[in-house]
Amino acid sequence: MNVNWNYPTQVLVGAGRLQELPELCVQHGMQNPLLVTDPGLASLPMVAEALALCHAAGLAVGCFSQIKPNPTGANIKDGIAAFQAGQHDGVIAMGGGSGLDAGKAIAVLAQQTCSLWDLEDIGDQWQRADVSRIMPLIALPTTAGTGSEVGRAALVVNEAQQRKVIIFHPKMMPAAVILYPILTLGLPAGLTAATGMDALSHSLEAYCSNYYHPMAEGIAMQGMRLVKDYLPAVVRDGTDVEARQQMLVASMMGATAFQRGLGAMHALAHPLGAIFDAHHGMLNAILMPYVLKANYPVIKQRIGLLAQCLELEPDFEGFMSWILALRAEINIPHTLASTIDADSLPDTIGAMAVADPSAGSNPISFSAPQYRQILLAALNGEL
Repeated sequence: MNVNWNYPTQVLVGAGRLQELPELCVQHGMQNPLLVTDPGLASLPMVAEALALCHAAGLAVGCFSQIKPNPTGANIKDGIAAFQAGQHDGVIAMGGGSGLDAGKAIAVLAQQTCSLWDLEDIGDQWQRADVSRIMPLIALPTTAGTGSEVGRAALVVNEAQQRKVIIFHPKMMPAAVILYPILTLGLPAGLTAATGMDALSHSLEAYCSNYYHPMAEGIAMQGMRLVKDYLPAVVRDGTDVEARQQMLVASMMGATAFQRGLGAMHALAHPLGAIFDAHHGMLNAILMPYVLKANYPVIKQRIGLLAQCLELEPDFEGFMSWILALRAEINIPHTLASTIDADSLPDTIGAMAVADPSAGSNPISFSAPQYRQILLAALNGEL
């Protein structure tokens, strides 16, 4: 089924839509785009096909792929240099969160006089960018998790400070998105599970947020319903195109919903990812039940309503049981010890979580010692 949506941006959904990439480029003023992706995808047929389609349509197109799994400021600087050297006029961002975030940052910064860190999501710092110099951007997600294809921010590691920085601009939202499930067919089961849980974490934290945004709350609820219905199926059978497409939609819905805010899962996952270069979705997946338990005094009733809407046992315990069962079914580890080295964990991790922008919309305003307690519980598997 091929459909077109215009919320929250132009979205082409369906198994045959990659063919329309050159037409979209021209529609958005690109004759010489730079395709930004990650090293793992750069040599795969999907990238070759996208480049070939552009060439066949008479477009000049380049490719930049020197991006880490958690993109760094140096990666963005190198991407900007490639953009300028090739005299490109727009960006095609293709990949998971790393490729999409890097592409978005490059499109915003390539022609600016301000620096990357000038656009950190603090106050109105985004106004430092000249809107007229932001390059057009088309996004093609190859994983169903981050939802970065419909986000107005990019996560970039500031290596000097060992922290993930949220780079924000309202015009960072891609001009067009292609949700093409065929691109996700080769994703291994482990990554399918981790990215799918990332999509769930976005909708779940947005739903639990203390901010008032009923529309985002409704989108979050439906996003979680799609995860419940399709994530186990797509982990079992990665060739299930319908399940792949539905998970892409669930991912996009999660990122649309988190305009309502995120919470403690992300407040902890961001510094842990920056320090240990660990997979963001996996961190959120492991942290999820421990954060839910910590937030229990405030979210008990709203989680009960959510459980009822998802046709689970209609209380907090029913929802928690589903989360734990889902994680076990798709082989998500129960503790963080499998992912990070506890012996090298900085004493400042609690303070880093408090300072993370995601902490501001958590249902409870945790202190640094409380964040550290959540982290220790996740390390030791104590629920």
